Amino acid sequence: MTEDRKSTDVAHSAPPPPMGLRLIRAQGKVLDGMVMTLIFIMLATLLGAIGGLIFDYMTAIKLLSESVGSMSTVAAHDLIKVTGQHLVSDVLSVFILIELFRSFSDYLEFHRIRLHVLAEVGFVFVLREVFVGLYANQLNWQDLLSLGGLLAVLAATRVLATRFPPRPHSSHQ
Repeated sequence: MTEDRKSTDVAHSAPPPPMGLRLIRAQGKVLDGMVMTLIFIMLATLLGAIGGLIFDYMTAIKLLSESVGSMSTVAAHDLIKVTGQHLVSDVLSVFILIELFRSFSDYLEFHRIRLHVLAEVGFVFVLREVFVGLYANQLNWQDLLSLGGLLAVLAATRVLATRFPPRPHSSHQ
């Protein structure tokens, strides 16, 4: 009876997966660990950027309140303009970090990089450059035209990526 039980246990136990499949699974686990590490680094960077933004804002308020009374109107206006440009740039940089954080999180969830998410990251990055350049009066018409073309390409990419999502993989066994 024990002999019969051993033979049925052996017949029902599945063979171990082939070496290649085990290597692919191990590679996937290592890659997931690396992405998790990047997510934690991005989260720490995002929290640091928000903390830095709050610190810069408080410093700007303190600097402006101390200096505006003792400066000429032109110098005070220039100080406010430079401080405002710096704060706008910092806020837009935080939005870029948020989009990158979302893209890493999506990769961990879906195990692929989604094109429409990358297009959104590109949007935020290009719009940051446009806003900072326009606010600082540093963009000429050629820059604006090329950045507008880049935004059009990113918009087309995002529309196509959402209209034609990738097909699910068929499992070949």
